[in-house]
Amino acid sequence: MDATTVLVNLIIFSSLFGIIYVYLTSRNKERLALIEKGADASVFNSGRKFSFSEGILNIALLAIGIGVGVLIGASLEQGGMDSDVSYPACIFIFGGLGLLVSFFINRKLAKQEN
Repeated sequence: MDATTVLVNLIIFSSLFGIIYVYLTSRNKERLALIEKGADASVFNSGRKFSFSEGILNIALLAIGIGVGVLIGASLEQGGMDSDVSYPACIFIFGGLGLLVSFFINRKLAKQEN
């Protein structure tokens, strides 16, 4: 590993840490200011909770879509298409389709809960 690789990795990770740190501290300051002004604590819980099963469903369908994309990309490469085009295109297309299917399934499940 040369010095530029180490420097680039250090810059990337420190930037990510800085962004997360600023986000969390500013959110904390906003909440403290609202509490000091007498706002109700229910303001912080107004959003819908993201359940663990929805996350697993999203990841599973994304992985299935990526796997199908790799298989279709390989078959397109065997058919004569350039592998630099077939693999990324199929991975993104089928991964996106997997996330889209996951969105519709999660929406249907949320309607059934209500």
